[in-house]
Amino acid sequence: MTGTGETHADSREGESGTPEATSAARVGVLGTGPFVPRTRWWHWRRLTRGRLRPALAAAVAGALLGGTAVAWQAEAGPFAGGGRSCWGALGSSDVAGLLDGSTDTETDIESVDTPIDGSPISGDGPSGQCVLQAVDGDRVTVQIHRLDNRFGGSGDQWADEFLSARLSPLGGGLLGMASDTRAWLAVPDGCVGRSGTGNGPVVVDVTTGPTLYDDAVETDDRARLARTVVKLVNHYTADRGCEGTLADPVSRLPRPGEPLAEKFHAVCGIEGLRAPDKGWFSAYRPRVTRGTGPVRTCDRNISLHHPDLRLMTIEDPRLAVIYGGQAYDGGQRIKAAESDGHGILRPDLALFQASCPTGDVTFLMRADDADRAPLIRALFPQYAAEEADRLGCGPLRISLPPGE
Repeated sequence: MTGTGETHADSREGESGTPEATSAARVGVLGTGPFVPRTRWWHWRRLTRGRLRPALAAAVAGALLGGTAVAWQAEAGPFAGGGRSCWGALGSSDVAGLLDGSTDTETDIESVDTPIDGSPISGDGPSGQCVLQAVDGDRVTVQIHRLDNRFGGSGDQWADEFLSARLSPLGGGLLGMASDTRAWLAVPDGCVGRSGTGNGPVVVDVTTGPTLYDDAVETDDRARLARTVVKLVNHYTADRGCEGTLADPVSRLPRPGEPLAEKFHAVCGIEGLRAPDKGWFSAYRPRVTRGTGPVRTCDRNISLHHPDLRLMTIEDPRLAVIYGGQAYDGGQRIKAAESDGHGILRPDLALFQASCPTGDVTFLMRADDADRAPLIRALFPQYAAEEADRLGCGPLRISLPPGE
């Protein structure tokens, strides 16, 4: 796959299983426990913001699960006697490194795990959460869940945070990314696998706190999170009888993306993509994904994890599928003469999924409000055309429906 980068010139920088076998494996492993109705992860995070105590966790769990008989594991000082946390994947040194400054894991850290469970019938996949809380208030949240393609990548909130330009691709064929506050990795296809065509991948993600987008990425913290998410996925697959392990990705990580010195005729570093308005162009410097990875994201003016304007190309078809549902959801239909792809146009969004030699690719331009509708109309067809050429699946000439 052609790599991503800060400019088109930089773009040259330097597992599969059958559905039947996958289904049988899921029934044999995940079907052994009671089914837990899946609660969206960001909803859980809002409910548990602040000091998380075992009693509070149990109370909230009871309310969310409506009395479902699920065993919660919660204890203070979970590492006394050499214990481990997050389903047994992380030892005391791992947790001490994640919770910076909280080194006495036997007394200063509390752990709450929900068992990894899921429905082999619904296709929602496994779901579980681990929360590590230090006495000084630092907290790490680990989650395993299937990306929901029915709601545009879990309502775009997961994509806002975990596909942002601040994250770096893990490389080496891994479908995952990491920054100094977030990391995620898809469980490889094969032993665990995907439940069927069109489903999003099962991912493990780790969050350590809010992201300050005007700050440089701390590479030591990024390396720690990258190693952690690989360790979690290796433990998850080994626990299900899979052979082989994923290698440490840190040596492959590219330099973190930085605010881009943008040119008027190269919006987001894409030569030939011209800004229609100099006032808008000069207002914010974008940050662009650097390195070879599953996405190339250009974010402008980010506040509370949400960019004012995002231009994003999802190159990996395993990840592009998360926008499969939204590509048909509302708005006016978008067509392209040379492609059997499809998409929609709204005042705040343009989205097109094209068929490329490597699989489906998603081109997306999304604004924070409808005031950017003229900008989306002016930029999106050219943006998609330039990116399709970069990936070798052009020409792509998108026709937009008439505007109001």
